[in-house]
Amino acid sequence: MSMTVPHRVLIAPSGFKESLSAEEVAEAIAGGIRRVLPGAHLDVVPLVDGGEGTAATMAAATGGRLVPVQVTGPVGRPVESHVAVLGGPGPVTAVVEMAAAAGLRLVPRDQRDPGATTTYGVGELVRAALDAGAERILVGCGDSGTCDGGAGALQALGARVLDAEGHAVERGGSALRHATRLDLDGLDPRLAGVEVRVACNPHNVLLGPRGVARVFGPQKGATAAQVEELEAGLNRWADLLEEHGGHADAGTTDLRLGAGTGASGGLGAGLAAGLGARLLPRFEVLLDHVDLDTMVRAADLVVTAEGAVDFQTPRGKIPAEVARRAKLHGRPVVALAGSIGDGSRDVHDVGIDALASILTVPMPLEDAVADGANLLADAAERMMRLVLVGCAVAAV
Repeated sequence: MSMTVPHRVLIAPSGFKESLSAEEVAEAIAGGIRRVLPGAHLDVVPLVDGGEGTAATMAAATGGRLVPVQVTGPVGRPVESHVAVLGGPGPVTAVVEMAAAAGLRLVPRDQRDPGATTTYGVGELVRAALDAGAERILVGCGDSGTCDGGAGALQALGARVLDAEGHAVERGGSALRHATRLDLDGLDPRLAGVEVRVACNPHNVLLGPRGVARVFGPQKGATAAQVEELEAGLNRWADLLEEHGGHADAGTTDLRLGAGTGASGGLGAGLAAGLGARLLPRFEVLLDHVDLDTMVRAADLVVTAEGAVDFQTPRGKIPAEVARRAKLHGRPVVALAGSIGDGSRDVHDVGIDALASILTVPMPLEDAVADGANLLADAAERMMRLVLVGCAVAAV
């Protein structure tokens, strides 16, 4: 691949979880590139995948606003959260970021039991979006600390999940084993006039070997025995959703293995069956407000980034989506990563031409997190100097 010195660079990264927001990552990369190419035009476009920071980033990108809300957190205690009301034309659109109410970061390390955590606060955020006058609600899935199939969210919106004696079951995924009836008659009536779209990773399914209990349960603190308990509960929950859901998408989506049904511990399945929500590939929803393709076409070089690049990156992560779009227009792509893990070589197959870690020496994770912005800026500078070497060689 040959190229001239880049005059226009597109910087389109994700955030580095528990370290830097997408905006902070983008600005750090831009700072490093300006050290080498002070006269270059930089298009700085922070991107989100539905996880942490999605609401704030989309509000900023559209000239919208954040509405603060206190909700029930994943372990039952109140947490300060928010809903974004987007700016721009069209129907009043609100963004509900599930991680802001039920994210893993909100679960203390000594309480990480996905059998007990709840999405109840996500339903409260949906109610707050309705209170703000939303005509369309986008639910961003990602970074969840739950595995309750969205049962908690539906309960917060007025549904009842009952056991054989007619009593409400406990919150959390483990209790779903005892559920025998789902009553949706009490759902907030305002939902009938609102379009709900769920931005999810289509690779995530509810049940089976690739289901949320087996793939993500251990990451959220589940033991081997709890994984089986969660699988059984979600299987029972899928039965109830199919029997009593009664909404459009419940009849058109395979709630067990359908694309996106496993989003955020099964929240996708619950919202599809309970609210008739549409489960959509997350970038189809989240990039609708960013004209990324136009900026890709205008760029000489595309730079993306992610906290960890590994086997999961090609499976619907931001760098892979950026690279896919860049390759449609023949643009070179480089990616920076906080860490490079197993399967990282596969990213070249999805269009990332070069990959580099921001770390130059071994260091404790807490040190890397604390100094993330400086490490990114330095890595971006090194990367750009290497790009210039390649340009010089190509010109010989």
